[in-house]
Amino acid sequence: MHMTTAIGIDLGGTNIKGALINAATGEILHQTVQATGSNTSHSNGAGSHWKKVICQIVQELKSKSIYPVDALGLAAPGLPNTSNTSIINMPGRLDGLENLIWSEVLQEKELWVLNDAHAALMAEATFGVGQNFKNIVMLTLGTGVGGGILINGELYQGNYQMAGHLGHMTLDVDREDPGITGMPGTLENAMGDATVAIRSFKKFTSTKSLVAAHLQGDTFATYVWLNSVRKLALGICSICNLLSPDLIILGAA
Repeated sequence: MHMTTAIGIDLGGTNIKGALINAATGEILHQTVQATGSNTSHSNGAGSHWKKVICQIVQELKSKSIYPVDALGLAAPGLPNTSNTSIINMPGRLDGLENLIWSEVLQEKELWVLNDAHAALMAEATFGVGQNFKNIVMLTLGTGVGGGILINGELYQGNYQMAGHLGHMTLDVDREDPGITGMPGTLENAMGDATVAIRSFKKFTSTKSLVAAHLQGDTFATYVWLNSVRKLALGICSICNLLSPDLIILGAA
């Protein structure tokens, strides 16, 4: 009996993750991880570098399957085009990845490009904790803060695929935080790993080191961390007031 298999690839600010899965059950058959590292080079060859790395990962995963791969999904921060074949807007993230048409690069019969948080939401709704719910909101906490919205069992993307980017919501209008959102005092700037050094006046460089210091009783770390957690809680309360979902999922990006 033929097993329906699919490949999923997540392009992140820290790692590129790939998985071969049983598309019927979500079971992971094989997975691979590479550090993003030099793939984000500002050089003119950054686009070709992404193509090479992703093609290598796809071929590695295909070699692990005894059946032909039926579909491929690629997830990255940013906005996909309306045909879901490319990320067309990703300011300040993963240089060289914008506007690469992956249907041309990989030539798969079934290929979808999604925002990474939207892809995570659909995975949870299909195979994970969201299977029995129709109205779900997901927040992904990582380098930044992503989000996705499921309404009546359908991914809500809104006009121009721009909906659901919940990390861009303003929590403090009087702040003038640096960042890619162009909005003041956002959830992403309050909680994202990329802004830990700014929030801690360069005492800490990552969420991991900040939380470790908090757990060891560092008073300043506790202040910074709990302030971030409070803003996350405020964001979640705002989501509840706006959408009243059946379920809110917090996930790692």
